[in-house]
Amino acid sequence: MDFIVNKETKTVTITKEFDAGLSLVWDAYTNAELLDQWWAPKPFASRTKVMDFTVGGKRFYAMVSPEGVERWVLQKYTSITPKTNFKLFNTFADADENVELPGSDWDLNFSEQDGKTTVHVSIYNESLERLERMIEFGFVEGTEAQLKNLEELLATLKES
Repeated sequence: MDFIVNKETKTVTITKEFDAGLSLVWDAYTNAELLDQWWAPKPFASRTKVMDFTVGGKRFYAMVSPEGVERWVLQKYTSITPKTNFKLFNTFADADENVELPGSDWDLNFSEQDGKTTVHVSIYNESLERLERMIEFGFVEGTEAQLKNLEELLATLKES
């Protein structure tokens, strides 16, 4: 996994290759049932309340701690090119979808070669403070754990 933080441009870029076909990886990123199986780094759980993967649609989900504490996130889909790219606006929120700004813009690109799929994610933060807070609160470690969960899920799905 490549993980690059650029404070000058307020961006994080993540590139990861998976030993799975494009359709399977795309589904893992765009299907609530699959997302909830890998999105949260253990021992946390991801629980999607609403998922409408359409332009203008949203995913509203909670990261749930082992003690049951919920941290809500709202993602609004701004662009979708099937099996190639989607973009979203991501922000924390309360349980009633009242957002906490600033947020971040995510641009996810998918490509396949020789049965392996590469996902390239670019995350632009509206403020340097938000970017620094993300890193401080373990975004790098959390992302590594998430992507390990996804690798394990993809291996299981490939076998079935």
